[in-house]
Amino acid sequence: MSWLNKTKTPTAVAALGALLALGLVACSPEASDSSSGNPSSSGSQYDDLINAGATADDATISANQWASQIKKNGVLHVGGTQTSQLFSLLDPAKGKAIGFDAGLSQLLAKYILGKPETKLDQVTVDTREDLLANKSVDAIFATYSITPKRQERVDFAGPYYSSQAAILVKSTNDSIKSLADLTGKTVATQASSTGVTLLEKEAPQAKILALPDHAQALASVQQGRADAYVIDQTLLLNAITANKDVKIVGDPFGPKDNYGIGLTKGTDAKAFVNEWLKKIIADGTWKKLWLATIGDKTGTTEAPVPPTVE
Repeated sequence: MSWLNKTKTPTAVAALGALLALGLVACSPEASDSSSGNPSSSGSQYDDLINAGATADDATISANQWASQIKKNGVLHVGGTQTSQLFSLLDPAKGKAIGFDAGLSQLLAKYILGKPETKLDQVTVDTREDLLANKSVDAIFATYSITPKRQERVDFAGPYYSSQAAILVKSTNDSIKSLADLTGKTVATQASSTGVTLLEKEAPQAKILALPDHAQALASVQQGRADAYVIDQTLLLNAITANKDVKIVGDPFGPKDNYGIGLTKGTDAKAFVNEWLKKIIADGTWKKLWLATIGDKTGTTEAPVPPTVE
């Protein structure tokens, strides 16, 4: 895709070589950083962008029960991750997460509270629905794929991002080059993720190894316990950014995976968050945040077109 064609440095070009050849579109669930570096999203640029975010007027807040309660609490309680290179990675020096999802949550907090005050709790694919049902968090920003089954328990604002699935293998693996090559192979994915059902449909002859999270699925390939790892492109883009011993092969496949902001079902939160999303897309903030996070990390200078918010 065109937004991956403009990179800033030779190093970035090398790191994204596989992606450029494939023309990958977007990305997906929690990702783990196996490197020891801190987030590099242009520090002051990122902070300036968040601090410059719009703030809703009192009438807009008071007209919405969900937003009013958050303002009363003085903090937006977010379910997310602290280990995603591109979407939400904890910066120990600042004591906060930085990335595309983290930035969106901070911008939403700024919109409601007048300051980017968030509290972040780590979530997994198995805990997200329960945390929302129990009202343990106000919203979940975690490359959260919108599915009919999840919509039975969760309201989703958005979508705010789209992705497809891709295949990751060891950098020395030349036997797997496409989806067809997964036949008879052991393929890791995340349990309770859309990867399981996608593999059952697209690669029915593969031996599925369902693991609890991204870190374990990635390690299974690195350690030779799995031949490949299939999940949304977001996670795999995170993986090749942080690890030089793996690569992405073949073409992206499967339906587009839309990410939404998870909200407690039956509240008035969805309408409020959707209106805010439309505002930050229209005024260019969404694009600026993408460039300051995903673009900065991958050396890409052209942002994708955001999906249409429902």
